Amino acid sequence: MTRSVDEFVSQKVLPQHRDIVVMLRQCMREMVPGAMEMICRGIPGWKGVRMLAVISPTKKDITLAFSRGAEFEDKYGLLKGAGKVSKHMKFKSMADLDTDVLRYYIGQAAALDEK
Repeated sequence: MTRSVDEFVSQKVLPQHRDIVVMLRQCMREMVPGAMEMICRGIPGWKGVRMLAVISPTKKDITLAFSRGAEFEDKYGLLKGAGKVSKHMKFKSMADLDTDVLRYYIGQAAALDEK
């Protein structure tokens, strides 16, 4: 049975991290309106032509992983990960989340998805 992203957030994301997830979802909807929000491999994600990004909650933070993040320009130096394809960002609180910076990265995910 496929759960909705709303159900996932209410059941799997700690209350102190839900505002972060709400903002991530809002930014994705604004920046990539054609992407489908879905549960993919047990976690929320967005799919355009290919998978764009996924959110993974832990007890300490929320991870936003971009499927093609290694191809991004990273002028803020926030992308982490040793992989050659995917890169991620971590958010422990709303103070860690700058929507302009987030839109910068999401815009690149959207642009790469069109290529």
